[in-house]
Amino acid sequence: MRQALADPDLLGSVLAGESWASWRALLIAAMGEALTDEERPIFETLSGRAAEPQQRVEELWAIIGRRGGKSRAAAVLGAYVAGLCDWSEFRAPGERLLLPIMSATVWQAVRIKNYLDGVFALPAFAEMVESNAAEAISLKSYVDIECRPASFRTSRGATLIGAIVDEVAFLRQEGTANPDREILNALRPGLATTAGMLVCISSPHARRGELYRAFRDHHGPAGDPAILVARASSLVMNPTLSPQVIRRAFERDAAVAAAEYGGQFRVDVESFVSREVVEAAVVADRFELPPCAGVKYVAFTDPSGGSSDAMTLAIAHRDSDKIIIDAIRVATPPFSPDSVTADFAETMRLYHVSEVTGDRYAGEWPRERFRVHGIEYKLAEKPKSDLYRDALPQLNAGRVELLDHPKLIEQLCSLERRTARGGRDSIDHPPQGHDDIANCVAGAINLLSQPYAAPVAAFGVYSSSPSPYARRSNLSGTYSNA
Repeated sequence: MRQALADPDLLGSVLAGESWASWRALLIAAMGEALTDEERPIFETLSGRAAEPQQRVEELWAIIGRRGGKSRAAAVLGAYVAGLCDWSEFRAPGERLLLPIMSATVWQAVRIKNYLDGVFALPAFAEMVESNAAEAISLKSYVDIECRPASFRTSRGATLIGAIVDEVAFLRQEGTANPDREILNALRPGLATTAGMLVCISSPHARRGELYRAFRDHHGPAGDPAILVARASSLVMNPTLSPQVIRRAFERDAAVAAAEYGGQFRVDVESFVSREVVEAAVVADRFELPPCAGVKYVAFTDPSGGSSDAMTLAIAHRDSDKIIIDAIRVATPPFSPDSVTADFAETMRLYHVSEVTGDRYAGEWPRERFRVHGIEYKLAEKPKSDLYRDALPQLNAGRVELLDHPKLIEQLCSLERRTARGGRDSIDHPPQGHDDIANCVAGAINLLSQPYAAPVAAFGVYSSSPSPYARRSNLSGTYSNA
């Protein structure tokens, strides 16, 4: 690596100059090569370790502030691994080896690919290229570099010479349908044959997920020597940044700037409710409860226009000190709002509900459409954050029974609590996430947490079997507990 970074015909022109000195020291150390006396203090600042590993590491985690050169440095490492290392002994006849570049979206991964295009346009690298498409580079050495969305389902099967995962902190977290842990666990066996390196780069976010876990467990001298974790501010890795720009960012919002430019994990963003609490509230294999005579039900809806967000409905009742979620409806876009409103109204009538509570979405539209179908639409008295905040004590106390609904569990577990500069907390879904199902369930819990008359005896049998209304579909949308 040192030789390639020093050779102007190879990678010397890509990370040239003093501004890239920190990245060069980190990449050289990650490949198991010796550092100079000038480079070793840089390495210690980044890794918290006094000496370089002396052998190629299995995993490199770079937790660096924004504009710190992460994508360009990762592209250099990828070009070196794919183009300048010989992997022929690991390749079966007819097999093509793979170096995936993964991010939350292909668009993000393509940013690293753009830097790779620049490297493979250099004469010494250009002769290695068999073909270059928008999202892949195929080399004559039977190595493919591919941009992929991060998914544990599509990360299996191939023999990997390495893997680059971009913005790991912003992949979905534990409790979601495609969590960061599962993505990385799916990649590691593919690297086992070649002993290829897993490279994870990201600016930091909340103190959770695989990025924070790697920092907590392996940054510094007590960490696994085979796992190298570096953390630095944007200015340390890119001294050409304007200090005034960073100063103004800290003046606007110090907590955000500390993560974006300072390389610090955010202390103002935390998980709202633990997975253990949510799972304890779930009644296993209960997908829906049918309506029972004599029970007073409430309904809460999260309306949507049908183009991007789902429209959801939750129906619940109270039994002594328990709040029980009976039914959930989810209309996945695209759908006709009028048609979904009609179907939601039909469901509410089955539970003898004549009014539904919801937020102020779209002004008069939801109220008017529900009114047409004989349902009175009441505006929620609390904003969404307050609904979540006030539902939490009920969940923590074990006074809520949730349906066995994977997306509900996913959304509740991924909720984030953010503290604004004024000290006010807000609770919402994470970036790229959704909370429409969680919102309507929290709303239903709130409706039943208010002072409530003594329960009326109910006659009927609760069942854990799905109601015939649990899954239904038509041309305008799909309603499902899945």
